[in-house]
Amino acid sequence: MGDYDTSITVAVPAATLFSYLADVRNLPAYMPRLTSAKPHDGDRVTVTAHIEPPGEPEQDVTSEAWIHVLEEGKSLEWGAPGPHDYRGKLHVSPGDDAHHARLSVELHTEQVEGAQVDHGLVEALQGIKSAVEAAEAAR
Repeated sequence: MGDYDTSITVAVPAATLFSYLADVRNLPAYMPRLTSAKPHDGDRVTVTAHIEPPGEPEQDVTSEAWIHVLEEGKSLEWGAPGPHDYRGKLHVSPGDDAHHARLSVELHTEQVEGAQVDHGLVEALQGIKSAVEAAEAAR
């Protein structure tokens, strides 16, 4: 079993960051390999990812996940069914000033490849930071 956490500062106001993350249709803009995210049935999301499994051809895989948007506390909780008990939480808090926010992620998985999971979390947070800052700059 593995529990992981990390955080990053993002150069947008906390409300802007939370609003961006709360719209699950934005997932492909910041999640590596994710090509689509379609919300339905309350907190359910159908996601498709393009993967390159070792020793197998590249392929697209579609699965179901869930995302709870918690306005109070400015958090999102998510999970996906499967053998790894994959679930986590994103939390948005104010940064050092009104133009910055702090984004923290917590992840629980039965998968214990620590360095690979840590790398994936950093990659996801960097993707969120880049995507939301670019979206804000384009406004």
